[in-house]
Amino acid sequence: MFKKVIKNIDITSPLTEEQKNMLEMSEAMPVVFDEDSPEITDEELLEFKRVSDARREERRKKTVTIRLSPAALAKAKSLGKGYTSVLSRILENALNDNEMIKKCL
Repeated sequence: MFKKVIKNIDITSPLTEEQKNMLEMSEAMPVVFDEDSPEITDEELLEFKRVSDARREERRKKTVTIRLSPAALAKAKSLGKGYTSVLSRILENALNDNEMIKKCL
């Protein structure tokens, strides 16, 4: 069995009584905010959400139809599951390479 060790602590072993006590004590400790990391207000949380939503729209992939040669399609499908994402990255890289564009025109 694979054992994962973090800082010489085997995390696959059961907790010791001392570790259990430490967890219980930490659970009872209050959260203390300081001036370097103040508590986030509801308004600030809403602002985070708006930025996240806007960026999600920017990243959302669009569905298009293209014609590929049988050889190109076979090669793409040979890449396995997720080949359309690979094709997207290949196209993006090729379109950012002026030499590649000149070669294909």
